[in-house]
Amino acid sequence: MLNWRKPLLAALIVSCVVFVAACGSSNSSSSASSSAAPASSSSSTSTSAASSSSSGGNPAVAKLVPAAIKSKGTLTVAADASYAPDEYFAPDGHTVIGMDADLSKALAAAMGLKANVVNSTFDSIIPGLAAGKFDMGASSFSDNKTREKTVDFVDYASVGESFYTKAQGGTTIASIADICGKTVAVEKGTTEEADAGTQSGKCTKAGKPAVKVLSFTDQNGANLAVASGRAQLGFADTPVTVYQVTKTNGQFKIVGAAYATGPYGLAIPKGSGLAPAVLAAMKMLVANGQYAAIIKKWKLPASIEIPVSAVKINGATS
Repeated sequence: MLNWRKPLLAALIVSCVVFVAACGSSNSSSSASSSAAPASSSSSTSTSAASSSSSGGNPAVAKLVPAAIKSKGTLTVAADASYAPDEYFAPDGHTVIGMDADLSKALAAAMGLKANVVNSTFDSIIPGLAAGKFDMGASSFSDNKTREKTVDFVDYASVGESFYTKAQGGTTIASIADICGKTVAVEKGTTEEADAGTQSGKCTKAGKPAVKVLSFTDQNGANLAVASGRAQLGFADTPVTVYQVTKTNGQFKIVGAAYATGPYGLAIPKGSGLAPAVLAAMKMLVANGQYAAIIKKWKLPASIEIPVSAVKINGATS
C-alpha cells in the first residue's frame, strides 16, 4: 500500500508522473471530494472539508450507529493515499480519492454521516484505530486472522496479490515459489510484506537463497525501487498492480501467477460498536447497485465484487 518525495533524478520524476499521484506529504490529510473521478478524467476535485453527507441516511442503518459517532456527525476514515486506484491523492495533492474513498462516502451517507477521509501511512492505521484516532480504516486491508485480533473487519471485496517487474530488463517467475534469491519491493505492514517474508523462510528451508525483502513506508517507494532497478520485483494487490502497469506506458509488466485471493475488509476498532452499522450499510450498497457502480467507476475488475451473502464481519479464511 504510495506517497511522494521530491525527486532528485529524472527517472524518479518520470515515475512520479506515470503512477498518477500528486507529490504530497505522507502526513497530509483531507476529505474525499464528492466530484472525485479517476486520474484519467479531466474533472477537477474539491479541496473543501465536506466529503459526503445525507439528510439522515437510511433509517434502518442510521439507528445502528453508535451515539458517540452519531453526535459528531462525521466518520473519520483513514487511508494510505498511495495505492491507486483504491486510494490516492487528487491532482491538488491533498484530497484523497479512489474506490475506497468513494465507498466510505457512500457508507457514511447511508448512516446519516459525513465521511472525512484522511491520509495516513498504511502501517499506522490499525494502531490509530486502536488509539481512537480514526473511526474506520478503508485502505485495501486484507482481512486476516492476525489483524482480526486487533480490529474488526467488514468484508467488501475479494482480491489477490500479484508481482510486477520492469518490462525491459526485468525478471521472470511463474509463481511466488520462484522468488527465492530475488529482491522484492513491498509496502511496510502489508500482506505482501508478510507473504514475501514467509516465502523467504520456505526458500532457505529448501536450501535455496533467501528473498531480499525491501520494505517502504508507502507503495510509491516500492514502485520507484523497481523502476530504478534496486528491486527485481514489486509485490502488491492485483487491482493496484494492474492499474500501475497500465499507467506506466510499458515501463512495467505483470509477471507470474496471482497469489492468495482473499477478502478486503474495512477496519473498525474493536468495542466501538460501529461494525454492525457498517455491515448494514455495506449490504445495502451491494443490494442497490451503488457498490458495483463504484467498482466500475474506478475501472477495477468486476471479479473483485462480492455478493451480499459474502459481506460479513471478520470473514478471514487465513
